[in-house]
Amino acid sequence: MTKKEIIKVFEERKVRTVWDDKEEKWYFSIVDVVAVLTDSADPKQYLKRMKSRDESLKANWGTICTLVPLVSEDGKKHKEMTADTEGIFRLIQSIPSPKAEPFKQWMAQVAAIRLEQMQDPEMSIEQAIADYKRLGYSDQWINRSGQDRQVRHILRKSLRLSVAARKDW
Repeated sequence: MTKKEIIKVFEERKVRTVWDDKEEKWYFSIVDVVAVLTDSADPKQYLKRMKSRDESLKANWGTICTLVPLVSEDGKKHKEMTADTEGIFRLIQSIPSPKAEPFKQWMAQVAAIRLEQMQDPEMSIEQAIADYKRLGYSDQWINRSGQDRQVRHILRKSLRLSVAARKDW
């Protein structure tokens, strides 16, 4: 499993992250996120209190939290509590801090937009094009990428049909 560690800065505070190539996910240090959103002097204690107040969070902690080696302040790698994006969103829902409110509002807005896109898939395509342009990709690259996706979709569908036909023999 190849992992790439990056320190992200949020409101001038460090949040340790690691990319897992195998799962193709970012993992975020739970303690760092809690520290940023609560200004707690002891984020680990804050987490313990939070889990004791939120039974659902406590019951699902094993699915939310993943232990991943991260570089600590002492410069050594230690297994730290991390969560993927979905887990971090769930954690933030349980933080009653005013600093977490703007993030919760942003999450609600993104969720509403995504639900609209699910009702009208053309909106998803338009959003993807706008995102690629914002990231600096050329119109030619965006068009070619879209065509490549269509070809891959057709090939996958053809392969599924071929496998299904073999099962019927």
